Amino acid sequence: MQTVEITAKTVHEATKAAAEKLGVTPDDLKITVLEETKGLFGKSSVRVRAEVVEAPAAEPSPQPGPTPTPVKEVPVKAGRRGAKAPKAEEPAAPVVEEPAPDPAPVAPAPVAAPASAPVEAKPPAKRTTRGRGKPEAKTEEPEAPAEEGKPAEAESDIVATAADGDRLTELVRELLAAASLQVNAKTGEVAGRYVNIHLDGKDAAFLVGKHGEVLNAFQYLVNIIAGRRFDNGVRVTLDGNDYRRRREDALTQLATKIADQVKQRGEEAVLDALPAFERRIVHKALSGYEGISTYSEGEEPNRRVVIAPVD
Repeated sequence: MQTVEITAKTVHEATKAAAEKLGVTPDDLKITVLEETKGLFGKSSVRVRAEVVEAPAAEPSPQPGPTPTPVKEVPVKAGRRGAKAPKAEEPAAPVVEEPAPDPAPVAPAPVAAPASAPVEAKPPAKRTTRGRGKPEAKTEEPEAPAEEGKPAEAESDIVATAADGDRLTELVRELLAAASLQVNAKTGEVAGRYVNIHLDGKDAAFLVGKHGEVLNAFQYLVNIIAGRRFDNGVRVTLDGNDYRRRREDALTQLATKIADQVKQRGEEAVLDALPAFERRIVHKALSGYEGISTYSEGEEPNRRVVIAPVD
């Protein structure tokens, strides 16, 4: 029996590869999952054993026996003593046909799970209107929370250097290697206390996720580790496959559109909850918009930006 072991992302891909290697169709294979590994950020692999199922040899159909000749009964003449009735011929034994054995079951080819794919940024804001009122003072949004037990440092007092960029980029590469992801990390712009790191490569889509949720979580993790390892107040912003740039453009267009409606109606609008660095994008986009003021309200992680008209 021909057997081969294949490692692939899904059982379906492994079955297809095994069929091509053995020169048979997937329906001719019996698949046994030997090992299934689920990695970080949705990356997984599976190792299977594929065996060619040989069809059982067809048994020859039994030939029907000769048709038995009906026996004609001969009556005994009355009055003759000792007359014996002729012995009837015994009919041939009927041939019983045995049912053919059921064919060996063939494992159906499993259906592959849908591969993860990056999703384009969707405007997170769901515009709702509130009663007109005087807006609160605009608050600046921190990029990441300060560690417990330590006071938040003023952003103007911290300036990242090229050396900080190299150390943080090396930290990101260390985490990517631990997750077995094929992603390249490259130091980008260093501005103020922030070091921008660009991510690209075969598995970069896994780091973006739906609406950037995975990228935001990974960025938060990097900043937490960097704060404890280096303790210098420098922060990281991660961008995978230019998601941040596209996201910033989408938020800027959305904020401008809602600001036009707020100015026209004279009523406030509350955006959906956004992370701190995305709220800053909205504040920045509308900072020079005449007749409009922005501020934030609520508690994390449900803190929202309010776009209000200026009386």
